[in-house]
Amino acid sequence: MDLVIASGNAGKVREFGALLADLPLQTRAQPEGLEVEETGATFAANARLKAVAVASATGYWALADDSGLSVEALGGAPGVHSARYADSDPARIARLLQELEAAGACTAAARSARFTAALALADPRGRVVLEVEGHCPGTILTAPRGAGGFGYDPVFLVPELGLSFAEMDREQKAACGHRGRAFGLLRPQLQALLAQNRQSPAPG
Repeated sequence: MDLVIASGNAGKVREFGALLADLPLQTRAQPEGLEVEETGATFAANARLKAVAVASATGYWALADDSGLSVEALGGAPGVHSARYADSDPARIARLLQELEAAGACTAAARSARFTAALALADPRGRVVLEVEGHCPGTILTAPRGAGGFGYDPVFLVPELGLSFAEMDREQKAACGHRGRAFGLLRPQLQALLAQNRQSPAPG
């Protein structure tokens, strides 16, 4: 089955490619130049918007993710605006740390946060057929740690491991990360869907 990863974010596309590697899927990147306006008020709404738009535009199955960071001391910000918080990853991290400092969030409890990943799968006709949501609680560090990952990964600490997302290897992040947890919920449903389609020609 052909599956388009409905994202222009190269980091997300790589992560999904790794998570889907052992399934009978031919994955491809979202067509260049295809932009979907994220007007939803929730991560789930934005994932739906992207999956439907990309499936409708390409005629293939489309898997979309909308994810972001919600920080308690900032009233849940940056939330659905995580990718638009600033114009680059370093600038987004800098703004986040500055706003936490301005809010007087000095303790680990005050810097508690949660990553959320909402996944939506749309069929080639643009109908959403699967939806799941995964979460990973953590704490925002006072300075970046680690050279891996992308986005806010260098400042997001998972306390039980004592590592930031950027310090984890791929397997660790897949096991405890919000995207990995969401995919863990999606996987059995996706496998059932693939089994149903195995005897039929790939749609599109």
